[in-house]
Amino acid sequence: MAVCARLCGVGQSRRCRRRQRHNQQDPGSDSDMDEEEEERIVGQRQGGDVGGGGPESAVATAGPSDACEYGSGHVNRGGCADRASTGPPHPQSLTDLPPELLVEIFSLLPGTTLPNVALICKKFKQILNTETIWRRRCMEEFGMKEDLRKMEVGGVSSRDLYVKLLHPYRHILGLWQPDIGPYGGLLNVVVDGLFIIGWMYLPPHDPRVEDPMRRRPLFRIHMWESNKATVECMYGHKGPHKGDIQTVKKDEFSTKCNQTDHHRMPGGRQEEFRTWLEEEWGRTLEEIFHEHMQELILMKFIYTSQYDNCLTYRRIYLPPVMPSDLLQPGLFKGTYGSHGLEIVMFSFHGTSARATKLTGDPNVPAGQLTLDVDLNRPVVLPDLEHQRNIEELSRLVQGVHDEIQREAEQQAKGTSATVKGVAEGACGGPSAAEGVEADHGACSDSCQPGPSPTTDPPEAQPFVLPLGVMARNEVYPRTCRKCFYGTGLIAGHGFTSPERTPGLFVLFDEDRFGFIWLELKSFSLYSRLTDNLAHAHAPNMERFEAMLHNMQSWTS
Repeated sequence: MAVCARLCGVGQSRRCRRRQRHNQQDPGSDSDMDEEEEERIVGQRQGGDVGGGGPESAVATAGPSDACEYGSGHVNRGGCADRASTGPPHPQSLTDLPPELLVEIFSLLPGTTLPNVALICKKFKQILNTETIWRRRCMEEFGMKEDLRKMEVGGVSSRDLYVKLLHPYRHILGLWQPDIGPYGGLLNVVVDGLFIIGWMYLPPHDPRVEDPMRRRPLFRIHMWESNKATVECMYGHKGPHKGDIQTVKKDEFSTKCNQTDHHRMPGGRQEEFRTWLEEEWGRTLEEIFHEHMQELILMKFIYTSQYDNCLTYRRIYLPPVMPSDLLQPGLFKGTYGSHGLEIVMFSFHGTSARATKLTGDPNVPAGQLTLDVDLNRPVVLPDLEHQRNIEELSRLVQGVHDEIQREAEQQAKGTSATVKGVAEGACGGPSAAEGVEADHGACSDSCQPGPSPTTDPPEAQPFVLPLGVMARNEVYPRTCRKCFYGTGLIAGHGFTSPERTPGLFVLFDEDRFGFIWLELKSFSLYSRLTDNLAHAHAPNMERFEAMLHNMQSWTS
């Protein structure tokens, strides 16, 4: 404890303070007299006045109770015993500190360590009942501010708020993906005012990809009505009702509604479907003329409504940011034809950029790798006239695709061919690596894959979609920064016969990119999700990679 006191800046001897002041003085200055020397002279004078002798007599005439060691910094000022009895004692441990200083010290400690501090002694336990400590913990750890005083006025202390609500449910804060079959989703659990609320994030209505995200509350936790945390289900249109939250295992929890009758509507399933369609698509069924789209919408309603907000959630992270990234990774919303808008997570992995679905559809479910971009394969676009020709664009991209297949075939020949090529190269013959470089050069002349990544292309170049390529949103940027070869994942209904098909990745700016699906003759536009998502960043790249692998296994 004495060590802690010294670390806190209390209990320091006068000699230490003199040494600090002495060190701060200019070594070459003679104007300031050493405090210790001054006190010694004063002591000698006082001794001379009392005993009538010089310095030796002053020390000699002092009794055992009066003598003070010169080296320790203590001075005879009428008796050390008298001084010790009248002056304030120096704290020897944390328990000797005044309560107001202990409150300040404990306020700086993480809330998870305070229960252990309370076990040290009764004094610490009593001081830890101070509201200032817990109010500061709520503010610094969970971002709560002026709402705390409202809570205290309502009869709930900051200590109870931290101990019974914020701390027990801290493990569910952050981003989560619900297990809703192929559809997935995005849930953000946050401290919102005096509540912990689970917000389901919904893309904007198709095809307005650049509109802000929509939010719908699924559950909330509070302490308004009792002295313990209350979980309420927010699903349906009859207001909050009883719910429950269970922690299944680490990075996974489940919600349960205890009053599913609150989800029903007087008009039955038809009214529920029309209400859901208005919220999900912003239209009525009569306004959707495409028969296939009507089938997809009805299928999604039937599948998702059966859960009644009794769902299991798995934790997901935002991708780490690296200085070498082409653009800042994060969450984007994109157009997917008849399936509407979906949410993807865009991240970088060495020389590739990947988009993983957070929301999906019956063809390509959530969790799958929808886009895989090769950053080592830039593509230089022709002039606008040739960009409008789908065959010209297909020739460019297909050329890069064929080059990659040839390189893969050469690598698949085995290590024996590689060893042989290295041996021939050592003897002066053509090596396998030179053969690959020759093929690469021949393809570069015919396919024009573009400059190497180290070559900086123009900051902005004109861009236009080829004729015959369908786009849900006809309003797209007319200039782009860079283009790269990539592949997109397509599959039949039920994720049957999945395959990766070549396409063109187009980077428009920091917040928008697109992908041309050449085989489908379709264009997807992606726009960044700009919401502030707290408690969501991955601890490291290894954890993020493991999360992506698990996401794919959930729906494979």
